[in-house]
Amino acid sequence: MTAVDPAGAREEAPARSAPRAPGARRRLRALRQWVPTPRATPFTFWYGLVLLATAAYTEFGDQATVNRLLRDSSTDAAHLADRPLVVLVASALWVAGGFWSFFGPAFAPVLGALERRVGSLRAAGVFLLGHVLATLATELPVAGAVAAGRLPAASLHRLDYGISFGLMAALGALACLQPPRPKWILLGGASLMCAQDLVEFADPLASWGHPIALLTGCACHALLRDADRAAAASAHAAVPAPLPAQAVPGQREPSRAPQERLAGGVPPRGAGEEPAERGGGEVVRRGPGEAQAGGDVVGVDDGLHDAHGREAGPVRVPPRVPRPVRRGGGPDGGGEERRRDADALQPR
Repeated sequence: MTAVDPAGAREEAPARSAPRAPGARRRLRALRQWVPTPRATPFTFWYGLVLLATAAYTEFGDQATVNRLLRDSSTDAAHLADRPLVVLVASALWVAGGFWSFFGPAFAPVLGALERRVGSLRAAGVFLLGHVLATLATELPVAGAVAAGRLPAASLHRLDYGISFGLMAALGALACLQPPRPKWILLGGASLMCAQDLVEFADPLASWGHPIALLTGCACHALLRDADRAAAASAHAAVPAPLPAQAVPGQREPSRAPQERLAGGVPPRGAGEEPAERGGGEVVRRGPGEAQAGGDVVGVDDGLHDAHGREAGPVRVPPRVPRPVRRGGGPDGGGEERRRDADALQPR
């Protein structure tokens, strides 16, 4: 049996779990994108709280009161003719089938994602436009059919409420803002839902209203696309540009090539020019035959002295030793003259 150090085991456990922490944080950030917040998606957040309250009241409240409120909020033909604005707004405060129906859980992800892309006002406009147009497109034909005698008068009084039309419009607009592959996946799923409603035909008005609302959201793509591009451009412009390099006091600019100096408008310093003193702007010129003290080489020491920030010392030139000059003619080819010059250099 091997003894195990408890302290070592405690130190090893965080080390094993450390690599999993970044992945967990990434998943948490991705999950937050689906959750509405009052700052990022205020319309979805506060509207979702209202829907959550009405869904809870529908589930746990007095059923007689709930039924009366739902009938008063219905967007049937009779209520649209009597008080259209009131019922159009009131019918969007309820979730048909309860909050745990399909449109309840899909409300926050779909409308929240659209609001993040195009903003609160445009997302609310798409939702309300789909809700109103799909409702009028399905209820006005009913009123015309009743007036023409093709439907009974009881068809003017029916229960029609919910957020399904507005949410289908938001789904269509969101799908059209996506890249091609996610776009066709979302549109394909929404089209299958609409086709299933038309095949079952349990509620004729809702079955026709869902594809109408979906097409309404897709039609808003041209207006929302410009808003999406403007939001992306503003986000890109919010990134600050790199600041230019600031000049440090007391630091000299490194010497550049003669071509760069000519291109920048600064005349190059020729031979015999002395660099100006620090803080001065004048250039002291010397004659071509005048050299600096200490045996400087004219025109060479200036460039080295200036390029290294006056840290390089002057260039020393060793003394020149005269060499004998060869002369033609003579029996020894100039050997006598070389000996005479060497004798002249000997110390006396």
